[in-house]
Amino acid sequence: MTCEACRTIPPVISEDYAPKGTSSAIGGLKYNTYITGPSAAKTAILAIYDIFGNSSQTTQGADILAAQLNALVLIPDFFFGDGANPEWIPPNTEEKNTALMNFVATKAQWTEAAKTMPDVVQAYKSVFPSVEKWGAYGLCWGGKVLALSSGSGTPFTATAQVHPGRMDKADAEKVAIPHAILASKDEPQEIVSAYSEVIEANALGGFVETYGKMWHGWMGARADLKEEESSKEYIRGYGQLVGFFEKYVVE
Repeated sequence: MTCEACRTIPPVISEDYAPKGTSSAIGGLKYNTYITGPSAAKTAILAIYDIFGNSSQTTQGADILAAQLNALVLIPDFFFGDGANPEWIPPNTEEKNTALMNFVATKAQWTEAAKTMPDVVQAYKSVFPSVEKWGAYGLCWGGKVLALSSGSGTPFTATAQVHPGRMDKADAEKVAIPHAILASKDEPQEIVSAYSEVIEANALGGFVETYGKMWHGWMGARADLKEEESSKEYIRGYGQLVGFFEKYVVE
């Protein structure tokens, strides 16, 4: 799957990136939301970050989508500015594993986050009444949240998972809208293949692609934008998201 955006997105900024949007508490939500793109847009995209929170690389990706789609892009800060410590990965000591598991159990429960999605979208609708269609993409942890938020009754028109965490074929079988997967080499390939089969069979729209040289996290907080190949794949990945949302969500 290719699109014009893959060729026209400018080179990304590898360090000292200056966000194009602003961050504030809106819609009565307790946490801040990063807001980028036109506030009067007819299309909005939610970006659900990975367990490390709203990193510079994640912010830049949201800004790319806002500019390319002329859409409003919102990143809810579920972790209140306090994401997981990158030093916990890999959790190869008892101390690091305990810290990571405690974080997941207390702040990063994907099932609980998924349950809030309809209310989160409703809160944003009160602030941005011009929006007619809502899409969403999730990175790693956020991908799992959206896998659980894309079934019957979803507030979204289309969703995507990027290097998804905790993939499960059972989640794929409940998806009720166009859905895309951008997988890395590190996701379990048998489940990636199962997702592909389900998406093809349900004929709702979407695609699955594996970036065979990229690691889990190459489009989120673990993105290496200084290295040429991974920077190009970061750009290509966000280009694919642009093409997907252009097809299924953008007015």
